[in-house]
Amino acid sequence: MIVKFNQKISPAGKFKNEGYHDDPYLRSLITKHEKIATKIYGSSTEGSKALASEIASIIKIKELEGAKCVLGLAVGSAPSEVYDELVSMHKKEGLSFKNVIVFNVMEYFPIAPNALQSFSRNIKEKFYDRIDIPKENIFELDSTIPQESIYKFCRGFEEQIDKVGGIDMQILGVGGTGHIGLNEPGSSYNSLTRIVSLDDITRTVAASDFFGKDNVPRKAITMGVATIMKAKRVRILAWGEGKADIVQKTVEGTITEEVPSSFLQRHKNCHVIVDEAAGNELTRVKTPWLIDSVVWDDRLVKKAVVWLCQKVNKPILKLTDRDYNDNGMGDIIAEKGSAYQINIRIFNELQHTITGWPGGKPNADDTYRPERKSPEKKRVIIFSPHPDDDVISMGGTMLRLVDQGHDVHVAYQVSGNLAVSDDDVLRYIDFIGAYARGLKVDTKEIEAEHEKIRKFIANKKHDQIDLPEIRRIKSLIRVGEAKAGCRYANVKAENVHFLNLPFYETGGVEKKPIGKEDVKIIVEMIKEVKPHQIYAAGDLSDPHGTHRVCLDAIFQAIDILKKEEWMKDCWVWLYRGAWHEWEIHNIEMAVPISPDELMRKRNAIFKHQSQKDGAMFLGGDSREFWQRAEDRNRGTAQLYNDLGMAEYEAFEAFVRYEFL
Repeated sequence: MIVKFNQKISPAGKFKNEGYHDDPYLRSLITKHEKIATKIYGSSTEGSKALASEIASIIKIKELEGAKCVLGLAVGSAPSEVYDELVSMHKKEGLSFKNVIVFNVMEYFPIAPNALQSFSRNIKEKFYDRIDIPKENIFELDSTIPQESIYKFCRGFEEQIDKVGGIDMQILGVGGTGHIGLNEPGSSYNSLTRIVSLDDITRTVAASDFFGKDNVPRKAITMGVATIMKAKRVRILAWGEGKADIVQKTVEGTITEEVPSSFLQRHKNCHVIVDEAAGNELTRVKTPWLIDSVVWDDRLVKKAVVWLCQKVNKPILKLTDRDYNDNGMGDIIAEKGSAYQINIRIFNELQHTITGWPGGKPNADDTYRPERKSPEKKRVIIFSPHPDDDVISMGGTMLRLVDQGHDVHVAYQVSGNLAVSDDDVLRYIDFIGAYARGLKVDTKEIEAEHEKIRKFIANKKHDQIDLPEIRRIKSLIRVGEAKAGCRYANVKAENVHFLNLPFYETGGVEKKPIGKEDVKIIVEMIKEVKPHQIYAAGDLSDPHGTHRVCLDAIFQAIDILKKEEWMKDCWVWLYRGAWHEWEIHNIEMAVPISPDELMRKRNAIFKHQSQKDGAMFLGGDSREFWQRAEDRNRGTAQLYNDLGMAEYEAFEAFVRYEFL
């Protein structure tokens, strides 16, 4: 049975009063900082199924009453699994949507309704086309009308909501800036459905959907805050550690226009539904000992001691009994001994995570080392979701493994062709054409194809899927860069693998669900190498993002193979991508990187030229990937230094995934 990943890395701590789940008084104590009722689930799938069941229940009750069920529906990755579950209920359990009326929450302006990025098209394909809802019961925000007609349209939209008796259930995600719908920071509490200007951060985040920020509309039509507040029930969904900060501000922060989601603290029936990663900054998860008595297991003690060091600005070995007592941690002293004893234990535990031998140190005592010394030379697979995640996320460790003589394989899971610009394609076909002509061979077919590509790019709309020829060139660009990075790291050419998982190869930003064929490819890769170590990207931010899907495929493959005798000798280490790092209390292996090694890592990243100088998918962070990686690696080293460990230039961090 595979150990549940989140249970290990996101310890919420156990309260001694475990009955708080069922006892309203105890629950009010544990959640006293939360101004919106919040439910934390083990995964986005669990949370989505729970919400889908609630929606289905309302639909059925309304049907029995002979009334319409009115839903306000947002689009995006957050509610995607909810819609999938409702579709499943419709097909398998006969749940009917004939008595349901829906109002879309938001839409870009202007945008064609059939554009790839249109919210209306998105929810239509994901949900409406797969159920039996009457077309006349679907109310969309029209983004094709003249701007001078928008006020009249929005007023009519509000009147239509009132006409059907108001919204029974409003489903929302929450943006990184706290926007609900597309009510950006600064939105008024009294705002109604209207046209809005999009925040620069929102447009930057949306750039990946539009194949570049310049293509993202600057305006949108959205339900207003007051429109949302009038709904009888509101449910907010948030998944992944990337939403943890905004969830905390929404649920526990002060009400402010700068965080529009915080207005929902005033709603009488609003619930926030999160997975463990998204709930990680809530007080009951981050510092549960400040609320009530907790069960002090080893992992929670480590988490609390690290927190205490940061709060009082002291290294571990300088903490005193008074530090513990003055900061709500006196119970640890009572249960575990003096500050001195606790400090020594936690210091040693953190010290033992540091190793310059990620593949294990030969002929050394490995009792307190994160990796085994045997076998001395290990077979290693580094799974890289995109063709540059290996060097960005664990380039220093990769160089160490190769330098120390291990048989390192790198397996790139997807082509990454979406992240290559059209300008790069034109540059490469110019080179190919010139090179072919220099060979003095017949280049008619090449020139015809290149002319076709040039014409397509010259007339390309931002919602068009690339021609197969263009996608192939973009894939080859990423392949060449990945090979260059591996060559620089001295990885054998025959050990570089391009899996091209089918779920990714749609040509558009929207991917297919992970399938049996994807998992089979990874199973065969692992069976071929029979590794002693597997490294994989442990990113949880987006349940539908490429990193998370690739990780799920690896987990499924491991689950299939775990009974194989050779898998008993395989350890799985999870690294983080360019956006987040493991919290220090979760780190189980920290590989130090010297200044020279950090420069080598940077050079390996630079081999991925198409991802430099304004890569297409930078997200909300304008720093280039090498800058993010170095800042993160140096930041981890600084945390270790602040806790009293030896001072290093940088660290790459890993958590072990135990599957047996």
